[in-house]
Amino acid sequence: MGGFFGTISTKSCVNDLFYGTDYNSHLGTKRAGMVMFDKEKGFSRKIHNLERDYFRSKFEDELDSFSGNQGIGVISDTDPQPILVNSHLGRYTVVTVAKINNMDEIAQELLDRRMHFSEYSANTINQTELVALLINMGRTFVEGINLVYRKIEGSCSMLIMTENGIIAARDFLGRTPIVIGKKEGAYAVSSETTSFPNLDFHRVRDLGPGEIVYLTADKMEVLQEPFKREQICSFLWVYYGFPASDYNGINVEYVRETNGKMMGEKDDTEVDCVCGVPDSGVGMALGYAEGKKVPYKRAVLKYTPTWPRSFTPGNQERRALVAKMKLIPNPSLLKDQRVVFCDDSIVRGTQLKDNVRTFFEYGAKEVHCRISCPPLVYGCPFIGFTSSKSDMELITRRIIKDFEGDDKKNLEKYAQTDSPEYKRMVDEIAKRLGLTTLKFAKLEDLIKSIGMEKCHVCTHCFDGSSYCHEHDNEDNRQLKIDF
Repeated sequence: MGGFFGTISTKSCVNDLFYGTDYNSHLGTKRAGMVMFDKEKGFSRKIHNLERDYFRSKFEDELDSFSGNQGIGVISDTDPQPILVNSHLGRYTVVTVAKINNMDEIAQELLDRRMHFSEYSANTINQTELVALLINMGRTFVEGINLVYRKIEGSCSMLIMTENGIIAARDFLGRTPIVIGKKEGAYAVSSETTSFPNLDFHRVRDLGPGEIVYLTADKMEVLQEPFKREQICSFLWVYYGFPASDYNGINVEYVRETNGKMMGEKDDTEVDCVCGVPDSGVGMALGYAEGKKVPYKRAVLKYTPTWPRSFTPGNQERRALVAKMKLIPNPSLLKDQRVVFCDDSIVRGTQLKDNVRTFFEYGAKEVHCRISCPPLVYGCPFIGFTSSKSDMELITRRIIKDFEGDDKKNLEKYAQTDSPEYKRMVDEIAKRLGLTTLKFAKLEDLIKSIGMEKCHVCTHCFDGSSYCHEHDNEDNRQLKIDF
């Protein structure tokens, strides 16, 4: 996914930019970049690879090279950024949180217009540079941003820093979040409210879908009002979000605990204790323990000093190694226990299968699993949580293919809670993972926990129902640009 942070102040904001960007580190593990503008020195930029290191260790020793009263930073799961641009709109720099599915098609159209790409690396076009080229086709930044909204298939939120201020533009359907913060003499904009408290910013409000604002040190100006239709990603609360973060004013930990409590209240399985799989399974487990009225125990712990999230490495062998090494079981709390483990989701099933085997080896009598979302039946084309080379990497789709001979057959039946196909699929997942029992949260309970109307929340990976092509949005601005 990725996350970004920007700030503009009446005084130096190097430290605010550094720590504000760092507080988005849980959203990506591939690359990071920061850029600042100083009226005397101009733009200064640094980009580093994070695949083998952390943000702070990469940038801390370079802070003295930055100066200025405004800057933007990004944690990227895709391309190197920020991108520096000099165009008819002036000099500016841009960062994105984006997943562009039709990038090759747009790139070819741009090349046919005799444009060029200069940030080409690893045989891949830099999607943030592609966004910048589209922006440059507008007569104004707002016009160019709307062209991005019209052309891309997927999602794209962005920050643009000019020599005078910062423009923030949330994804056309609000799939990824942007929140505004303020303190005396400064404004900030971030993917995560987690960036604000320790830097003394207070949350002003979230941007709406497609909304565009312009920030200076002393004011925020709305350049484009938000669109009506929204499809914020439900996985922000299930997995991506840091527990202290709020999206649309709704706290991540509150949603996880509420969801877990509802599941615990309804579950009639006899168990001795409940444990959350770190990190994003902990909140649900605390709620489940309260609803079930059984003790919460830390029967498995994450070795936090060194291990990142396990789904991020691109190599399956590497993912399996990280999954095994990062979690440490506590044998004293497992022996002779009927244990419920709560986790955020099951994607491939590799990590959970290894964990279950380990729990039994350390003496667990029964191993039950409760998942805080419905089964992932559809790949994610908007954010990329379930992104892979093929939907067949999803354990659900492999099982459906085994049952039906076609992994795309009867998907709506397998996605329907308590249908015969659904029950058969869940039973098979439990069997393949070696679980005593397996239950998934119901979609209606997840939506109830979030507290928004379902029509405003993207649940595509669960039921396939949330796909809405950006160009079809009823609020789409009809721009007079001949692409």
